[in-house]
Amino acid sequence: MAAQFGRRLRRGATTTAVAAVAVAALAASQGPGAVLASDGGGTGGDQPSAGSASSDDPAATGNSPYYTDLPPLVSPDKPGTSTNLPITGGGQSGIPASVLAAYKRAERSLADTDAACRLPWQLLAAIGKVESGQARGGRVDANGTTFSPILGPVLNGQGFAMIKDTDNGAYDGDSTHDRAVGPMQFIPSTWATWGQDGNGDGRKDPNNIYDAALAAGRYLCAGSRDLAVAADLDRAVLSYNHSNEYLRTVRSWFDYYRRGTHEIPDGTGVVPPPLGGGTDPSPNPGTSPSPTPPPPKPDTKPSKPDSKPDSKPSKPGGGSTSPEPKPPQTLGSMENAGTGKLTATAGDAFAERITVRAKNSLGGPLAKVSVTFTIAGDTDARFEGGKSSVTLVTGADGTVTAPVLQAGEKTGRFTVRAIATGRSLPAVAYTATVTARQADAIARTDDKALTTAPGAEFADTVAVRATYKGAVASGVAVTATMITDGDAPVENDKGPYFMDADGNTVRTLTDLKTGADGTLTLPKIYADDTTGTYRLRLTTEGGATVVIELDVEAPAA
Repeated sequence: MAAQFGRRLRRGATTTAVAAVAVAALAASQGPGAVLASDGGGTGGDQPSAGSASSDDPAATGNSPYYTDLPPLVSPDKPGTSTNLPITGGGQSGIPASVLAAYKRAERSLADTDAACRLPWQLLAAIGKVESGQARGGRVDANGTTFSPILGPVLNGQGFAMIKDTDNGAYDGDSTHDRAVGPMQFIPSTWATWGQDGNGDGRKDPNNIYDAALAAGRYLCAGSRDLAVAADLDRAVLSYNHSNEYLRTVRSWFDYYRRGTHEIPDGTGVVPPPLGGGTDPSPNPGTSPSPTPPPPKPDTKPSKPDSKPDSKPSKPGGGSTSPEPKPPQTLGSMENAGTGKLTATAGDAFAERITVRAKNSLGGPLAKVSVTFTIAGDTDARFEGGKSSVTLVTGADGTVTAPVLQAGEKTGRFTVRAIATGRSLPAVAYTATVTARQADAIARTDDKALTTAPGAEFADTVAVRATYKGAVASGVAVTATMITDGDAPVENDKGPYFMDADGNTVRTLTDLKTGADGTLTLPKIYADDTTGTYRLRLTTEGGATVVIELDVEAPAA
């Protein structure tokens, strides 16, 4: 079904016959590594190819509609020219600068984390072309986020697939049905699993080309796929949309980009019509509109170039060309956006990041909301950079993530509050816990016998080293106690002892901590007048224990 609607979106007057000729010509010119895998007899049908993902499997796009434009038959490069130079060229064959940079960054990232996959950036470019026309001609800001959300048609079963809401409208603004979102057209349920932070801003935004490109790369590399193998590449593409026509279209652009392309400025690429009809949101104020606006539909007025950026595509299947009403931009609520348990050992960074989501009065995501994160309570924990309060702004998905939280030396619980700056909404509170450093082993640093005469002090000091999972355990609390023998030892009231600052006898020491190298040297130990063999027990935070023998012997006659 996805391919059926894709054909309606072909630009110009290209017929199915011309498309078939184009595909055949491209296939004939391909190298061995780009041969199409079997498509079940080459019928041109819309069933997955043999060995591909089952049509019952979830697809990244929910099998949403896509653009079936085919690339020009003329190769975009000339013999002897570099395909990496930022030269000026036609918008159809060029890729906007930020979009191209995102594809190449994703390729490098996958080469570091999943080298066996051998993901080529040209495959991401092909899918990005088919799904959104390269983020609608590269209409993205300096961070790579589209000026307005790219949304596919409502997947309500009226001419399209039926996918009920899975994200409460957080990504697509629809709390009844899902819509494919962003330049790589992920449905919300797939993004919830595969979403990535490709530009390092602490958010996973499907409308950011860096985030979406990295997520698409990881999705395509799922399992043990090697995308240098034609069959694996075909399976990967079919997992994105279960359609052989989709596979052939992506393959055509993939081979086209492999033969060469060039960089064009952001916002100057060809802008395809919105998927499923409707009007095209205009660029962000201050940006240049696309030089190639979509052609007007018969019997309807063309889209106005100065239409508001937040206008939405019309609903498919209903026969109406009226744009959907723009969701109200009034802040309705703030909520925890999935932050997990906040626990860290003293001195360490919290692995979990605090994330909050702003919603409008209809429950959809609300961007550009100022949120202040504040640390409260008796703690020396701080945000990265030593700050106890930071103010940030929500992204297109309505979420914002606080900087990394760094635990101090003070253990216990404290609170982090997120409030909408200058608003009267209740704060979203997060409880964080700092636990003491721990050690799972402690041992003496030497094996010297510890012996002295009655009433004298031990000449040798006692030194121990604590470790945790084999690594040095610094700053770990240690308790030292002179204990009795037996199965249930208690503090001994005779034998060796320590001396406090006032010269008093003590046989238990607390407030001891290992140093940076994990070692601890005990204060001097003294003996009373009772001879015998005694035991000194050292216990760490975490339960590690070592028992050391102390001998008090009368001097030889």
